Amino acid sequence: MENNTSNIISLGCRLNIYESEIIKSITNKLNINDYTIINSCAVTNEAEKKVRYEIRRAKRLNPSKKIVVTGCAAQINPEKYSQMSEVDLVLGNNEKMEEKVWKNIKYNNKIQVNDIFNISSTHNHIIEKFEDKARAYIEIQQGCNHRCTFCIIPFGRGNNRSVPAEIIIHRIKNLVKNNYKEVVLTGVDITDYGKDLPGMPNLFQLSSRLLNLIPELKQLRLSSIDCAEINEDFWHLLNNKRFMPHLHLSLQAGNNLILKRMKRRHTKQQAIDFCKKVRNNRSDIVFGADIIAGFPTETDEMFEDSIELVKKCNLTHLHVFPFSARSSTPAAKMPQVPKDVIKKRAKTLRNLGTTNMKKYLNKQIGSVTRVLIEQVKDNVSIGKSQHFTKVKIPQILNKGSIVDCSITSAHENFLQATLIS
Repeated sequence: MENNTSNIISLGCRLNIYESEIIKSITNKLNINDYTIINSCAVTNEAEKKVRYEIRRAKRLNPSKKIVVTGCAAQINPEKYSQMSEVDLVLGNNEKMEEKVWKNIKYNNKIQVNDIFNISSTHNHIIEKFEDKARAYIEIQQGCNHRCTFCIIPFGRGNNRSVPAEIIIHRIKNLVKNNYKEVVLTGVDITDYGKDLPGMPNLFQLSSRLLNLIPELKQLRLSSIDCAEINEDFWHLLNNKRFMPHLHLSLQAGNNLILKRMKRRHTKQQAIDFCKKVRNNRSDIVFGADIIAGFPTETDEMFEDSIELVKKCNLTHLHVFPFSARSSTPAAKMPQVPKDVIKKRAKTLRNLGTTNMKKYLNKQIGSVTRVLIEQVKDNVSIGKSQHFTKVKIPQILNKGSIVDCSITSAHENFLQATLIS
């Protein structure tokens, strides 16, 4: 996604969206307007190709502007990006959040990237708004203490560092005051939240506390959770109607041996049992998930376990990643699955996800849902339901408002609805 108004191009995760807004506020305050800033992603090789493409495109569109590359790709491999002729400055993930770095930007060395594993705290920025967005994204933690064998992100983000609850509460109260009605709690591994804080408050305790202390907050979402970290506090939170009935799960695979080789901490059956128990406790829930196709050593029989997982958990919002070997990760050294097989398996998973989504959409016809309006285009209001499904309403409504509507029809990737007066 690109934001041209402030010359910041934010790529990848929701945490980058949050951080890009902080960078925007800092650079606006300092009146820095002669740079194009690329806030990069490194989760896959394709993500890094996108970074390089955006760098070259930015220089082509605005040749007079200097280019700063920051984010995970810059943190992990600063020399690689500093060698690109289009790039003037490479900033690390911690450095990009520091006003003093931006204040001295003209005097910096080309590479300003320090060891991310030496960082033990988070920044305490207070955000006022998210440009062009109806929902707010709030960082609650940084980094990850786990080392999944396919993942390079800890080397871009460092170890787990939690934001104290008081700061999170202040951030959200500030956004609610500015008419934001929905907040998404985000980070790198948010189910590890609080393990480094006094008293070790967990993610689900934090979520319940936010809903109790900020009654004006209409809707709360979690960006992604690990079912290996579920505890009793989650089940108390689940039935709060302001906690959104859409959970995105970091599942990755359905075969237990593959999960072990990934260093995941759950089994296939634990994931299935979790989804079943959640539905028994809250029948309106829907699930999304990340699934990797073609992890090293994955056989056809092992892949069938991922297919079965998607079916048994009835995953509708499916994010499929063809395996992408990241250099220096253990998975890159394992026996690789042929690329054509990876591509075929990814297509199979995506088709299954499309089938599940189509069934889900058709079931919504005649139901009543609540929608957060995100944009108005050609006299049609477009937003997301509480299930995080796109809904179109054929009339002009206020961006950022939450409305009740009746679903009248289902289409390939959205629902049509009429407003309930």
